[in-house]
Amino acid sequence: MKPARCVVLLHAFPCDGRMWAAQADALSEAGWDLIIPDLPGFGASDVLEAEPSLDLVADVVLRELSVQRIEGAVLAGLSLGGYVAMAMMRKSPERFSALMLCDTKASADTAEARESRHRLAESVVEEPAECGRILRGSLLPVLLGATTFAERLAVVEEVGGWLDEARPQAVAWYQRAMAARPTSIPTLAAASIPALVLWGEEDTLSPEADQRAMLQALTNATSACIPGAGHLSAVERPEAVSRRMIEFLESAQLRS
Repeated sequence: MKPARCVVLLHAFPCDGRMWAAQADALSEAGWDLIIPDLPGFGASDVLEAEPSLDLVADVVLRELSVQRIEGAVLAGLSLGGYVAMAMMRKSPERFSALMLCDTKASADTAEARESRHRLAESVVEEPAECGRILRGSLLPVLLGATTFAERLAVVEEVGGWLDEARPQAVAWYQRAMAARPTSIPTLAAASIPALVLWGEEDTLSPEADQRAMLQALTNATSACIPGAGHLSAVERPEAVSRRMIEFLESAQLRS
């Protein structure tokens, strides 16, 4: 069984584990073990053959941790990764020693947001060859902050490349799964472990109001707002995000 100095990093949609590259290097250098799972449908893994549900994704990651005999790890997720992390906390809260939620939200989708996700899912299924173009037009403008578009063109191109690589089947599956997710506010309210709520100041997908709702629900949380970053803060301001994560990890009282 691995010790508590282990961090599980769950990636955003529609990226893969590469989005955590800078944090993986920084955390590793600070003495932490890292696990960065491929969520089903991303990286080398296949899309799940089941009705779309983030609970099923949570089950996949929990099984992977069981196979590796990992208990007491820190669980971290950005955007979609945060949704999966909260689903894992709903199922097995006793398995984790701390929680880091980045650019995500605990609320369920509004009716308007659900409709938008289903429209996107349908569009990439109807025109799979145009999936990258569709994602660049619909998601890229809201994944990154204004400062990144103005000053970090290499980051814009990198994230655009990830969108081009996304598989239409995975895009549609996860859009439907995210649309169906329940609220996680009760899950956070029941959590007693240390938590970090971190977000980009320019994040319009998960703005400050969503972060404040999570902070209000959690009983043992600290916050970090990253200036000059949007929804993919870990990619836009990697050094700042890595620093805040390490500061949190080193100050938190982690259970074994």
